[in-house]
Amino acid sequence: MVSRLVLVLGDQLSPDLSALREADKSRDIVVMAEVADEAGYVRHHPKKIALVFAAMRKFAASLREQGWDVRYGAFDDDATAGSIVGELLRRAEETGADGVIATEPGEWRLINALKYAPIPVNVQPDDRFLASHADFESWAEGRKSLRMEYFYRDMRRKTGLLMEGDEPAGDKWNYDHDNRKPAPDEVTHDGPLWFEPDDEVEDVLDLVAARFGENFGDLRPFGFATTRDQALEALTHFVRHALPKFGDFQDAMLADNRFLYHAIISPYLNLGLLGPLEVCEAAAQAWRDGDAPINAVEGFIRQIIGWREYVRGIYFLEGPDYTGRNALGQSRDLPAMYWGGETRMACVAHAVEQTKTDAYAHHIQRLMVTGNFALLAGVDPAQVHEWYLAVYADAYEWVEAPNVIGMSQFADGGVIASKPYVSSGSYINRMSDYCKGCDYSVTKKTGEGACPFNTLYWHFLIRHRDRFKDNPRMGQMYATWDRMDEERRETVLADADAVLARLDAGEVV
Repeated sequence: MVSRLVLVLGDQLSPDLSALREADKSRDIVVMAEVADEAGYVRHHPKKIALVFAAMRKFAASLREQGWDVRYGAFDDDATAGSIVGELLRRAEETGADGVIATEPGEWRLINALKYAPIPVNVQPDDRFLASHADFESWAEGRKSLRMEYFYRDMRRKTGLLMEGDEPAGDKWNYDHDNRKPAPDEVTHDGPLWFEPDDEVEDVLDLVAARFGENFGDLRPFGFATTRDQALEALTHFVRHALPKFGDFQDAMLADNRFLYHAIISPYLNLGLLGPLEVCEAAAQAWRDGDAPINAVEGFIRQIIGWREYVRGIYFLEGPDYTGRNALGQSRDLPAMYWGGETRMACVAHAVEQTKTDAYAHHIQRLMVTGNFALLAGVDPAQVHEWYLAVYADAYEWVEAPNVIGMSQFADGGVIASKPYVSSGSYINRMSDYCKGCDYSVTKKTGEGACPFNTLYWHFLIRHRDRFKDNPRMGQMYATWDRMDEERRETVLADADAVLARLDAGEVV
């Protein structure tokens, strides 16, 4: 009987992958490869490339231990093809295989590559997610707006997580009100669990340093988990030591503490080393055991079965053109500060430096610092999207694009967000200690030394007034503007124009 190839992509490192379940270990051949197209379609952070390559190599070894015939194409092997389809064709010729079994990729780019491949590809659904495409389409059908909160409640009912019969545990669906505390004076958690690289990981680090050393980001030190067992250790460490206070401070930011009480398991979820339900069940068990309060556990679970599943549903529902949307017509180039260029804004400097060092920043740093500034400054959302896709270890297009194109940049025109997520410097000051060490004054609204967020906030609202003036969630903002005297309004807009002019001239802001 002729064998088939079983494609396992770098973010499909799950023992129960649908393609593996469909295959026959006695005759089918697993294909995995570190190909140039995937490593270079954006200038990925070196840590991200190293994480994926190292985890792939270790997953391939685990499959071999289970008895699979695995043909692995290493990046530094000259025989390895430059693309996934090219590698499939190479292995088909090598083995005589007459077809491919694949689990659906998480990006339209790869879905289309397999669809038009010159070899038959049997694509299986990616059932590692809790909501199938059909599930999400059924939920979305006929709705005027696709708000995550209602999807999340259905997911709670479906999974039974934090449910008491038909009612939510604690009689509340959402504890978000309790999860917005500003930065604490002291963090009692030492941070996520990191792992010392073994010889195999060190080999990958040397390879990435040689081939991708010019990419934005620090490769070393490297401490990510690269196996499922390590990822499970990292999850256990978070649940035991950080989850109890995660909810309280999940939106807080501190200059001298990068991680606060965050889990840093999204890279492992998105690689497939962990599954969403097992992660949520671990958190729910901590609540049942009295080891973590419900506000923390609910907030954590909502990010996974609510937000993570929801944005994947949006990505596939909206289709391949989603990443090219630009509803607000913004066109400014991404400032050099995003690539480590000099800036006088302490909040942006801290978020970018952490991104460069760790290939990580938490959701509020991404949304309300780097994302907020890009939106206020009128940056082209395609450039913002490419930056986020490149620089974060957990970034894959299915999850990154809706977060950036939709939630962060409002470039989808309101599919995800009911209003743009913009703020002045006061929000950042309330949720962080960044402003204390800034060259700008967050309390100064205009004039020399005023925080750029303060003037750009109003500039954004006024240049998009026709679009947002009737938005019920933004009416108060425009009413406040209209109550300002004319001279102050002119000063605010002139100061914002000056900031934007400096950006356009490549000057330090």
